[in-house]
Amino acid sequence: MFEVSLDLLLILIAAAFAAGFVDSIAGGGGLITVPVLMLAGIPPVQALATNKVQGLFGAGMAAINYARAGHVDLRKQIGPALLSFTGAVFGALLASSLPTDVIRLGLPVLLIAIALFFAFKPGLNDMDRTQRITPVLFATTFVPFIGFYDGLLGPGTGAFFMLGFVSLAGYGILKATAHTKLLNFASNVGGLVGFVLVAKPLWMLGLAMGAAQIAGAYVGSTLATKVGAKLIKPVLVIASTALALKLISEWF
Repeated sequence: MFEVSLDLLLILIAAAFAAGFVDSIAGGGGLITVPVLMLAGIPPVQALATNKVQGLFGAGMAAINYARAGHVDLRKQIGPALLSFTGAVFGALLASSLPTDVIRLGLPVLLIAIALFFAFKPGLNDMDRTQRITPVLFATTFVPFIGFYDGLLGPGTGAFFMLGFVSLAGYGILKATAHTKLLNFASNVGGLVGFVLVAKPLWMLGLAMGAAQIAGAYVGSTLATKVGAKLIKPVLVIASTALALKLISEWF
């Protein structure tokens, strides 16, 4: 049984609040919580499983808050969310048997490319633009693929969903962020279902951190709703770059 001191618990809760805030705006909350969980002495697979427990609360709160503000119709997102969930279940179940090291080597390149895309591509704002693929094709191909990735590894899932909604579905920045959250919530739940079969999440710790995630996600999504792309773009660029640098540091 893993025991957590009060001081360590407070640090983990603070990390969860910060992760909920960042994740509700641009994704990348796992960059904060997974390393902290592992530094606390929790084995890697158990840390990933516990991270899914607490992460789903932040994504769920952000999805609800964006829906209340009128930026997403959650009922219309149920189908894509189920596909994201299914993809994540398979990803988590195969996490121990697929060559994830190869994926980890390529991730920093993809994340830096995403950061550069959102930093320098002109015309990225809260206005919708040209749709490149149909909603059905987007939901049946891109969504389960990213859900699978979230179950398999996870870092950068929010940024990948954002990139798809902006570059393929033609959504504005704020609308893309709002639609990302329910799919990320679903992939968190799916990843947790898969991990429960191969690991033992620390449920009480995950729930305590989940409460802090809810608070952080509420603050972050409320700010994003009011400020829009002016806040989301820089946070997304910073979070993607930081995650890429963190992954590169693990090569050495």
